Amino acid sequence: MNEEDLARIQAIAEAALLASGKPLSLEQLRELFLEEERPARQVMEHAMVMLEQSCQGRGFELKRVASGFRLQVKEEYAPWVSRLFEEKPQRYSRALLETLALIAYRQPITRGEIEDIRGVAVSSNIIRTLLEREWVRVVGHRDVPGRPAMYATTKQFLDYFNLVGLDELPALSEVRDLEEIGREIEGKMQGEIEFESTLGEREHPAENSLDEDAPSVQTIH
Repeated sequence: MNEEDLARIQAIAEAALLASGKPLSLEQLRELFLEEERPARQVMEHAMVMLEQSCQGRGFELKRVASGFRLQVKEEYAPWVSRLFEEKPQRYSRALLETLALIAYRQPITRGEIEDIRGVAVSSNIIRTLLEREWVRVVGHRDVPGRPAMYATTKQFLDYFNLVGLDELPALSEVRDLEEIGREIEGKMQGEIEFESTLGEREHPAENSLDEDAPSVQTIH
């Protein structure tokens, strides 16, 4: 395949990612082409490398996340781009962030196990918010009396925090406690602005910020 063909594949992939407003997998990008012109997987991967390189020195980047590839504003430009949006980014309570951190690191985990570690009850609003945001899901039930639901993170969680897999989370040895993890997660939330082609349209969670805070924080061992 010559350079002109590769450049065309790259341009088509770029156009599709701009139009989709969400991550697209390599297979989804390949399926944009008719069967007789569909590039091989290796060729498509090469085109994505070219697209990534073409973003150097520009205000957006190609990012690979759990669901595939997406084009997004570079984090360093977030302070300026965020001024386009009248609605301020959602701020989440310390309790929600700690709960999310525990699910991410200890999954699958039940609500009762989260409460044992945090030392306080977990609000139903917190669990509902995490489920509605599709950051966590029920993956089964613990085989104990009451059969409590077990929670784990989702691809949407990984996508939102620019992760391909859970192995990209900081090692527990690198974080001191739940509060520190919560601050890191909140910082990622405030810094993420996706590059979309919908003239500034952006999803905002409909829930109100949860303001209950835990009276105590326990270190993860």
